[in-house]
Amino acid sequence: MGHDERGRCGGDASDVDCGEAVRQLYVYLDGELTEQRRLEISIHLDECGPCADAAGFEAELRAVISSRCKDRVPESLIARVAAAIAAEEESQASGPGSPPVPA
Repeated sequence: MGHDERGRCGGDASDVDCGEAVRQLYVYLDGELTEQRRLEISIHLDECGPCADAAGFEAELRAVISSRCKDRVPESLIARVAAAIAAEEESQASGPGSPPVPA
């Protein structure tokens, strides 16, 4: 279907145009919209093939990235970061002008 002069798809029953649907696609996929706004975007995606294709692609891309990016952080790095945070907190608690605590 083509777009009208306002960027809406022909037959689109929602109050959402394609530009707005694409701009809100990431928050839509993250589930960070109000229920009403999510419904409006969903109606648009149901009726607009190009926007639905874009949403499907983004959802699939996120799934692939999520399934492949499962590297674990080495315990030694976690320990070093925790020690650095503890040292910083201790130096802040000691007050200004106190020497830093060696790590």
